[in-house]
Amino acid sequence: MRAVVQRVSRASASPGGSIGPGLCVLVGVAEGDDEAAAIHLADKVARLRIFENEEGKFDRSLLDTGGEALVVSQFTLLADTGKGNRPSFSNAARPEVAEPLYERVVQALRDHGIQVATGAFGARMSVELVNDGPVTIVLE
Repeated sequence: MRAVVQRVSRASASPGGSIGPGLCVLVGVAEGDDEAAAIHLADKVARLRIFENEEGKFDRSLLDTGGEALVVSQFTLLADTGKGNRPSFSNAARPEVAEPLYERVVQALRDHGIQVATGAFGARMSVELVNDGPVTIVLE
């Protein structure tokens, strides 16, 4: 599983929902991922200390700040560009495997008490965000 996490002042997905301050989380599910990987990713996102404390140091998590999360499925994060100029997505899980694991990430974040909005799985979306910092972290 791979995720790109961006600290945002606001974000939205259309179709889908929107959030205020928090994290925009783009999630790619790979072949071989399982429920444990989904829960681990959600726990990492919830506890990732990328919000500043009073001294300006990264020391606060989404749980500490009460921020929200916009979670968007994005299989293109699994692109393999090692050969040629056309990316291969053969490492991405098939939709029937990926969707339940994506939903498990969302539910695990909600289980932490985080307010979560989502994009529409498998849809062509327009995602807008205001990256705060900018802060962008890749999780694998």
